Amino acid sequence: MLIPRRNVPDLAVDTLDGSRFDLASERSERGTVVCFYRGLHCPLCANYLTEFEKRVPEFAERGVTSIAISADDGERARAMADKVGTRALRIGYGLPLGTARAWGLYISTGRGPTSIGIEEPALFSEPGLFMISPEQTLYYGSVQTMPFVRPHFDELVGALDFAIAKNYPARGEYVGAV
Repeated sequence: MLIPRRNVPDLAVDTLDGSRFDLASERSERGTVVCFYRGLHCPLCANYLTEFEKRVPEFAERGVTSIAISADDGERARAMADKVGTRALRIGYGLPLGTARAWGLYISTGRGPTSIGIEEPALFSEPGLFMISPEQTLYYGSVQTMPFVRPHFDELVGALDFAIAKNYPARGEYVGAV
């Protein structure tokens, strides 16, 4: 389990712009929003990434960088980016499932074609949304076992505004006896 205010696992993937995203090298004033998505086969992910794309400039205005990552290969990641119409949102691909598990993501087995007729991979990670501090510690995290009921990006932008104004610390850091 990831613990707020503690370092998150290493995270490095190739991106569609031909560069390599490495969280350890990411430089931003206030951190990075990392959105793990299921892959091209998921119509809910396409809708979610469309919303994320709209909010990337708002995160950037607050000193926060953004990336969406899946275990898909480059070809499937490019097809998702085209479907979503990404311009501002970085898309990372080739997430190793061991890394997904280290981040606390749930892993599912493929069950054939989805409702949009795209074959699920044999194994893939379920969604997760994280806000990582510039020091690579966990500030906020949410993971799902299913593609449904995900955090809203507009709420995360609002929460960031509150956290910045109030210097609000990451919560959930206590690991002692209860």
